[in-house]
Amino acid sequence: MKNYKNIIGLILLVLAFNACKKYEQFPVDKVPINIVFDKYDSLGTNAHSYLNTIYSMVRNGRNAVGGDYLDAASDDAVSSAAGSSNPVTIISTGSYNSLNLPGDENVWSGTKSYWAGIRMCNEFVSNIDIVPVQQTYNGVSMKFAWKAEARFLRAMFYFELVKRYGGVPLLGDKVYTLSDNIALPRNTFEDCIKYIVSECDAIKGSMLTSPIISPNAYYGRAAQGAAMALKSRALLYAASPLFNGGNIDGSNSLTGYTNNSVDRWKQAATAAKDVMSLGSYQLDNSYTDVFLTQNNAEVIFIRQGDNGTSVDGANGPVGFPGANAAGRTSPTQELAEAYPMNNGLPITDPASGYNPDQPYLNRDPRLSYNLLYNGAPWLNTTLATYEGGQSKPNNNQQQTLTSYYARKFMGNFQFTSAYSAHSEDWVVFRYAEILLNYAEAENETTTTAQADVYDALFKLRSRAGIAQGSDGMYGLKPGLTQAEMRAVIQNERRVELAFEESRYFDIRRWKIAETIMNQPRKGETIFQSGPVFTYNAINVLTTKFVAPKMYLYPIPYDEVLKNPNMKQNPGW
Repeated sequence: MKNYKNIIGLILLVLAFNACKKYEQFPVDKVPINIVFDKYDSLGTNAHSYLNTIYSMVRNGRNAVGGDYLDAASDDAVSSAAGSSNPVTIISTGSYNSLNLPGDENVWSGTKSYWAGIRMCNEFVSNIDIVPVQQTYNGVSMKFAWKAEARFLRAMFYFELVKRYGGVPLLGDKVYTLSDNIALPRNTFEDCIKYIVSECDAIKGSMLTSPIISPNAYYGRAAQGAAMALKSRALLYAASPLFNGGNIDGSNSLTGYTNNSVDRWKQAATAAKDVMSLGSYQLDNSYTDVFLTQNNAEVIFIRQGDNGTSVDGANGPVGFPGANAAGRTSPTQELAEAYPMNNGLPITDPASGYNPDQPYLNRDPRLSYNLLYNGAPWLNTTLATYEGGQSKPNNNQQQTLTSYYARKFMGNFQFTSAYSAHSEDWVVFRYAEILLNYAEAENETTTTAQADVYDALFKLRSRAGIAQGSDGMYGLKPGLTQAEMRAVIQNERRVELAFEESRYFDIRRWKIAETIMNQPRKGETIFQSGPVFTYNAINVLTTKFVAPKMYLYPIPYDEVLKNPNMKQNPGW
């Protein structure tokens, strides 16, 4: 772990974060702790501001890794930025080690270290009780809800570390000082999962209830559903092959369980079902509105953002002078082909109706919600990503490498002449993921897919706009085996959760990254001849998954060097 002085330095860097204006930045380097937690502050003003600063440390995934989505380091996209030195390309080509993991993903000791957030949470949890907060929620002082929120944020920061590194040191509520022994060993993976889950269980009764009373007044605050969703995600990861039976070092309790147990899948299914049983969340009628409309019933927890057009400017297609977009993200051909037809059948099924000469006709509507492709409506025109077209001019400017642009999270600008401000909150947890978590975990507990697994997928496909069909199966075959349903669920997660920092970690926890990432990423070149377009597959990037060690990040070299109790992950 970082020493005390370095951790304080990281906290000061909080002030330099690109935090959204809705979060207050508390000057932690200027105000003594007894002023932050003041026994005479009946409004809890300073303590509340301090908590808001912790909230600002929640990751905003919009172009968060050196200007790119993290999923551009998976098989779903590549960065349009030139060269091999941008962070996601370094990650996707396996060009990193314990000394040079790109800073935005070095959440251990980089400028976005979660240890800084954990320390601030411990400060809050250890000191908030002395503040006589008179504001109440359901007749109870809000300070108890605030304390629970700090514990939730701490648990989430721990999970973000654990899913990248395996077991990490657990600090409890202790706030370390210079005189303390900070050469701490790592706790086991099992210890860490137990701690995260126990925290989620302990705090959910003290948090704001779901749905939140007066949602505008408490917008962005974590409610009980957020703690339950974190538990669901943590247990799903813990039950997954990488940690549950597929440990990269079978005898190493730091990198996963040392045995395999189907009971872990049962626990994950129960945790997801508990969120579903709250009755507080449901799928929004509009897939795109989930990310544009605040306080909708699908969103469980968000990281607040401004109203603006930054995501449109970063990722929108080039060639529109008034829009002045940078086209930063190039979705892959593999992602485009993962979307089924609007009858629910995969494009590889001869009965699907797929026409390779009109590849975007009659597809799952989520394709057009998440990707912009040649012929798609955009800014009152038809997008031209054929060679030499308006949005692929081949004039040395940054442009799509694959013929696709990332559409997700942008405003509905198909039939407008310019971009306009919209909500840019980052959705951390939403109900669609809970349905997918449940379907995946429940499927792993039986050899044949059960009715409630199908039902979860039916809900998602129905909302997407896929036709129910005469058999009511939304393109799915009845009686799928566990393995067949597993493949369906994995693809459904891919198309539903595209660019939400899911795919990058999914292919790791499923332990399939070494197969997927050792293949070249594909796009297509499109040539126009009159009204006819010809589509040709091309390789755009050679990605690499060098060795099984890459399933977990290396502990930063200087952490291992200065702490004799800090064991490095295998292979690094």
